[in-house]
Amino acid sequence: MAVQRAASPRRPPSPRWPRLLLPLLLLLLPAPREGLGHSAELAFAVEPSDDVAVPGQPIVLACKVEGTPPVRITWRKNGVELPESTHTTLLANGSLMIHHFRRERGGSPSDEGDYECVAQNRFGLVVSRKARIQAATMSDFHVHPQATVGEEGGVARFQCQIHGLPKPLITWEKNRVPIDTDNERYTLLPKGVLQITGLRAEDSGIFHCVASNIASIRISHGARLTVSGSGSGAYKEPAILVGPENLTLTVHQTAVLECVATGNPRPIVSWSRLDGRPIGVEGIQVLGTGNLIISDVTVQHSGVYVCAANRPGTRVRRTAQGRLVVQAPAEFVQHPQSISRPAGTTAMFTCQAQGEPPPHVTWLKNGQVLGPGGHVRLKNNNSTLTISGIGPEDEAIYQCVAENSAGSSQASARLTVLWAEGLPGPPRNVRAVSVSSTEVRVSWSEPLANTKEIIGYVLHIRKAADPPELEYQEAVSKSTFQHLVSDLEPSTAYSFYIKAYTPRGASSASVPTLASTLGEAPAPPPLSVRVLGSSSLQLLWEPWPRLAQHEGGFKLFYRPASKTSFTGPILLPGTVSSYNLSQLDPTAVYEVKLLAYNQHGDGNATVRFVSLRGASERTALSPPCDCRKEEAANQTSTTGIVIGIHIGVTCIIFCVLFLLFGQRGRVLLCKDVENQLSPPQGPRSQRDPGILALNGVRRGERGQLGRDEKHVDMKELEQLFPPAGAAGQPDPRPTQDPAAPAPCEETQLSMLPLQGCGLMEGKTAEATAPCAGLAAAPPPPDGGPGLLSEGQAARPAEARVTQSAHSEQ
Repeated sequence: MAVQRAASPRRPPSPRWPRLLLPLLLLLLPAPREGLGHSAELAFAVEPSDDVAVPGQPIVLACKVEGTPPVRITWRKNGVELPESTHTTLLANGSLMIHHFRRERGGSPSDEGDYECVAQNRFGLVVSRKARIQAATMSDFHVHPQATVGEEGGVARFQCQIHGLPKPLITWEKNRVPIDTDNERYTLLPKGVLQITGLRAEDSGIFHCVASNIASIRISHGARLTVSGSGSGAYKEPAILVGPENLTLTVHQTAVLECVATGNPRPIVSWSRLDGRPIGVEGIQVLGTGNLIISDVTVQHSGVYVCAANRPGTRVRRTAQGRLVVQAPAEFVQHPQSISRPAGTTAMFTCQAQGEPPPHVTWLKNGQVLGPGGHVRLKNNNSTLTISGIGPEDEAIYQCVAENSAGSSQASARLTVLWAEGLPGPPRNVRAVSVSSTEVRVSWSEPLANTKEIIGYVLHIRKAADPPELEYQEAVSKSTFQHLVSDLEPSTAYSFYIKAYTPRGASSASVPTLASTLGEAPAPPPLSVRVLGSSSLQLLWEPWPRLAQHEGGFKLFYRPASKTSFTGPILLPGTVSSYNLSQLDPTAVYEVKLLAYNQHGDGNATVRFVSLRGASERTALSPPCDCRKEEAANQTSTTGIVIGIHIGVTCIIFCVLFLLFGQRGRVLLCKDVENQLSPPQGPRSQRDPGILALNGVRRGERGQLGRDEKHVDMKELEQLFPPAGAAGQPDPRPTQDPAAPAPCEETQLSMLPLQGCGLMEGKTAEATAPCAGLAAAPPPPDGGPGLLSEGQAARPAEARVTQSAHSEQ
């Protein structure tokens, strides 16, 4: 492939140089020197191509080169330069002639192999694509045609297979006479198949397959075709005798997809793609009764092809399928461009190739394989070549070679390194001395020559173990011959070198020098503590893999705060990031200490205090209620329960008063009492005015008490039954840690008839499991009052009121 000509020089990419030095440098650089241009480029006008040679006959491998003379042309075979001999001749135009092509026989030398044309002038060297040269051959038939019997009107098929280079041409003979190819009933497929449709009696005979190429001609065994009388004419299901084979071809070849179908009536053969894409019409033809021919195949023709044999007028059909894979040799979509760059800068070449299968890209420098390393980097699957800190030794012709199983291609470009005359030499006596764990002092001496134009120095710094692309630079004044490099890592080796800069360019690099920063003990590690249970802790921190490189790790200590001695150290590697402590005292407060260490000693420790008491108490207490938090239901249910409890308490009080004082008989109607009492009101955020039915009386009914009923003042009730927690009365609630969750109290309310009075009986039990809500007991059989529940637990204060009333009774 022809090489791309030199493009106009692009502005070099800016490395991390001092911003003041670089503009001066680019403005004052000299123009590219003479010789750059089309005449300086080496390019192949003609490259050798794959070929098949006849043993004993001459063959010429073409090669034609353009470029600035003098151009020297040589040839390589299998990567080794061909020596001069009488067996080959280098023609004046650069082509190679092999006088008598030899094929390997009994250990004798062979001329088969991969050949490359190599061209060189004073600017560099280029290598052509590889051309594979093979000897023409013809094997014996490994599939001969077989005798066949067919019915009149039916189908007969003969096949032969033979290998050869180049691919043999297949023809057929009947009774030693070439068949009539103009007969539409005779179909010859290039792969060595003969199909005869609409058989007739005169088709009977002996058929031979004839294969020929430049190497030889071979004739197969004979196969007899016998045509019997006409068939019965009975219906026959459609059937596919031979379907398409799986094929792997290269672009521009011809694909032959065979499909032979039988049946009565004769089936209709159709083709489709399994992926639903159209087959198209360009370059598509059908041979015989259903063979699909695709000429000049492309990668887009790859896919699974389906042959279908349909019974006319019905949906009855049979199918067969075969896969076609089309490969494409590597070709370039972006060629590398010749460039000119100042010494010390970075050069970049880009080369993008496509093909099927995807090609592999290799770079050559003056014909030699170029791999990554040093100041050379390959990225993006080798499509990008970057050369940093270029010097005179990098001036060469660089080639991109793309290759896959279908072929190879090459493209080249030249790198010109701009080097001004009178530049200073490299700085001398470069030394680097460690100052601390993060600082190194670098010193140097002036170059020996051309120092008047120096405008500054640039110090190049990188870790010794890092690749060159991770290098960074720091600018230094021209009057300074030492520089303190800071922000380095402890116990790490660094590489340093210096360049002197002038308005016309940079000097060559000084000899690099190495220095290692001093070591230090590691910093305190970040530590967090997680309580797993009443007697276990989990300690978490970040792993430090570098500790293992410096004979280090972690040390862990812990103790109860009341004790003076620590348990430990527990030694842990630097890759560990957690540790569990178990079997601890649930009532103790623990002090935990973690530090990192290396060969320089122990670092400062990180200390944490953690208490297990809270976890212990939470474990002893019952789990918190898992009541449903539906706000509207909570408010309505809570209000109803509070109202019901207060009404029940009042009813009980009146019943007790009646029994004690014997006033107005033994029957007290609770509904009349309810009308005299106002339901307790709580905060608006917790209680709604909700309606709760009790004995069929709504609290909104405000009637007068009966003439025989006594009106009771609420103050009197408070004197008789002071509420819990009032002055002078002990609070029956047990004290507990305010941080601990309140235990669930499950209150079951039931209604028992007491001589016609609805008596509310409260039963309060300490819950040991999540509460199930407030249960409503069914109404008694005598029609006594009942209480509807909303599935919510009574609050503890309300339950205590109920208990007091019940005990008083």
